Amino acid sequence: MKNVMKKYSNGVIAVNGLDIKIKQGEFVYVVGPSGAGKSTFIKMMYREEKPTQGTIMIHGINLAKLKMSKVPMLRRNIGVVFQDFKLLPTLTVYENVAFALEVIEENPRNIKKKVMETLDLVGLKHKAKMLPTELSGGEQQRVSIARSIINSPKLVIADEPTGNLDPETSWDIMNLLEEINNRGTTIIMATHNKEIVNTIKHRVIAIENGRIVRDEQRGEYGYEG
Repeated sequence: MKNVMKKYSNGVIAVNGLDIKIKQGEFVYVVGPSGAGKSTFIKMMYREEKPTQGTIMIHGINLAKLKMSKVPMLRRNIGVVFQDFKLLPTLTVYENVAFALEVIEENPRNIKKKVMETLDLVGLKHKAKMLPTELSGGEQQRVSIARSIINSPKLVIADEPTGNLDPETSWDIMNLLEEINNRGTTIIMATHNKEIVNTIKHRVIAIENGRIVRDEQRGEYGYEG
């Protein structure tokens, strides 16, 4: 990001003057108080939001100038994990993950192999035929992660991935994200989880009032709660 600003139609400036460089293979936490601009920062990276000014380059693509028709192509190379899972309730675990391949018209012969390998990675191969409602919150998040990595993206953006989970399950999800990162995938994770940030050390980018106020390798959470 270079000199990135986002001003919403109601006049609110969510982020202003963002300059940041994240290298391939890094694991980065994005922290800060509620309303600081973290969500806007995250959403601009997968073009849910478009910057008002500045440049956002991901893998050589300038998101600020990217046409809406090209956004689906961008998202094939970026995995996104949400706090509320966003699984399709009427589809099985297998079908939820396979759907990400079907929409890009992957060869049907490859889909089963890829899906089962990915479900094996997240420890849910044995629950492939279950519906999301039959799973725990942690298992649903694992399905969400499986869906996000099925296309072997170079970047996974995780927006509060442990926000709805109990502490033990949160650690399980973190261990899984660590494993994915160790395979070379860049992870950018917005979080309020102080214990995770302070225990599993990575680069920390802190945002307050729409600006980056801290950028530390092996940093700490730095806020109460």
